[in-house]
Amino acid sequence: MTLLRSRRKEKGVEPPGTPEIFIKDTESLCPECLKVIPATVYGEDGKVYITKICPEHGEVTDIYWGDYSDYIRAEAYNDLGAKLTNPRTQVNEGCPHDCGICTEHQSHTVLALIDVTNRCNLRCPICFAHAGAAGYLYEPSKEQILGMLKNLMANDPVPPPAVQFSGGEPTVREDLPALIEAAMGMGFVHSQVSTNGIRMAKDPDYCWALKKVRLSTVYLQFDGVTPEPYMATRGADLLDIKMRAIRNLKAADFRSIVLVPVLVKGVNDHQVGDIIRFAIENRDCIRSVNFQPVSFTGRIDRRQRERMRITIPELMRLAEEQTDGLIGRDEWYPVSSTVPLCQFLTSAKDEKFVDLSPHQHCGMGTYMFMDGDRVTPLSEQMNIEGFLDSLSTANEQLLQGRTYRARMTAVSGLLRNVRFRMLKNFISALIYRSDYHSLDRLHHNMVLISAMHFMDAYNFDLDRVRRCVIHYAVPDGRIIPFCAMNTLHRRSIEQKYARLLEADKLTPLFDVDGLRDKLKREAAS
Repeated sequence: MTLLRSRRKEKGVEPPGTPEIFIKDTESLCPECLKVIPATVYGEDGKVYITKICPEHGEVTDIYWGDYSDYIRAEAYNDLGAKLTNPRTQVNEGCPHDCGICTEHQSHTVLALIDVTNRCNLRCPICFAHAGAAGYLYEPSKEQILGMLKNLMANDPVPPPAVQFSGGEPTVREDLPALIEAAMGMGFVHSQVSTNGIRMAKDPDYCWALKKVRLSTVYLQFDGVTPEPYMATRGADLLDIKMRAIRNLKAADFRSIVLVPVLVKGVNDHQVGDIIRFAIENRDCIRSVNFQPVSFTGRIDRRQRERMRITIPELMRLAEEQTDGLIGRDEWYPVSSTVPLCQFLTSAKDEKFVDLSPHQHCGMGTYMFMDGDRVTPLSEQMNIEGFLDSLSTANEQLLQGRTYRARMTAVSGLLRNVRFRMLKNFISALIYRSDYHSLDRLHHNMVLISAMHFMDAYNFDLDRVRRCVIHYAVPDGRIIPFCAMNTLHRRSIEQKYARLLEADKLTPLFDVDGLRDKLKREAAS
């Protein structure tokens, strides 16, 4: 049936039986040598798998999506956005070795990432990227980071609206506020910091300093609502510290905190509903939960992967079960389902709007709409499928005429699918203003529940990499898709710009127990 199966037969390793449903041929990586090899994606036993054979290291099979029917449903949202018209590299060795971004890449940058250090004040068991484990210090200078920001803003046809500073732990850099201020001054309309929250919990004044430089969102590592998940994933009980960080950020007038649980089967998958409820209860400052199913760095055998691996459809099922049906699994849509809206805003304003066009199996999400104390799925407030169909019709009308009447007809068609007046008002403002800030205002009346499943060498699919919209900027001028960076390019780039890791340059481990005890004493008094 496929090239892969032909090679299996040639090598005498044809497994008993045959895949139930052939889905596609693609290319992947050998987890041992990281060479590009043919792969097949297929459905079996109601799930989707990816399998591949390396001539040197043999066959590897891993789960791709935990539910075949959900995989097929997501296929309907295979919408391409606009490519970069000014890619930075040419095709020489082939994807994913030419990342930079090369001419084969199918999407432009929506969220830009810059690692400002690999120092960290924790030593998490699931992390291998910090300086202590790497054995070297990677910390671009302020001038290098400013150059990366300028490079990102030069993207054509549209610069990325958002930049995230990450690490390591970015808050160990004392000049982080200055970097945020510089990014906002260059024209980024949204800035984020990905953090473990220790600095925010320890220092309320630091939260105010970040607010002063117009930091938009705090991406807060948040693995559960009890101590146990933190002990497993972070090696310490961080729950009280997370709670204090949220309180301090709220006191500093932050209204856009994103909880980021790394989801590991058997560790915190039983807390999906509790994490969602916590976000909803604290919706005055928490805007989103972005679940990130665990990706594996380094070698890990199949039994361990099966024990820990969790995919987006399984998360959707857990959310439905653990919220007593509040969030049904059919409420979730691929990120790429928003492409018609992005294209409508581009046509309506005659000005390029970013395309949220990752591969349809990279991420899924759903919104919970807030009306006072009442929380409802977005599907109760609007006919989502009808709205998306109306957007497609509106895009055709606008492209044909771009007249005032065509625009009004398109708008009325969209709003007929919105049942709730408050939501209708927000969407009207978004349509008429057609800018990022009106989209942001709409978002602040909802809580986004989402998941992005970043790939590792075991489930790597080049079709997905070519559609990535989350890109790292690096000091040599390249812009690299997220999964390609973390699977292939990170070590070589960091070593190229690495400095000797001296004892006095290594950020000491934070005294978690000391701060936690202090917080408990304060609470008791």
